[in-house]
Amino acid sequence: MKEITAIIRPKKVTRTKEVLDSLGFPAMNASRVMGRGKQRAILDEVNFEIDDPALLEMEGAMKYIPKRMISLVVPDEEVALVVQAIIKVNHTGQIGDGKVFVSPIEEAFRVRTSEQGDNAIT
Repeated sequence: MKEITAIIRPKKVTRTKEVLDSLGFPAMNASRVMGRGKQRAILDEVNFEIDDPALLEMEGAMKYIPKRMISLVVPDEEVALVVQAIIKVNHTGQIGDGKVFVSPIEEAFRVRTSEQGDNAIT
């Protein structure tokens, strides 16, 4: 089993969720997160005025950019399919498209039924 964590643009969450659901992966966690890549800002990524000087690092740059983080656990043999789907939906070719991380999961348990391993995630 692997955990796939993706940091994506907020406006891409719905489409990402729809595509993963259509591939048979409806279960995921999603969170609002703040962060930034090495570019330190993305023009036009946010559509509101920033009045808090603590959020501004320098003109044209933000300390943190609103993003969404999705996370799901999939069987090893499905990792490539899920990663490619996330990349395809979120790729614009522009700075800020996001990142995808794949991490090993030692074990999973479904609390309600006590199922373990792949049975707990399918």
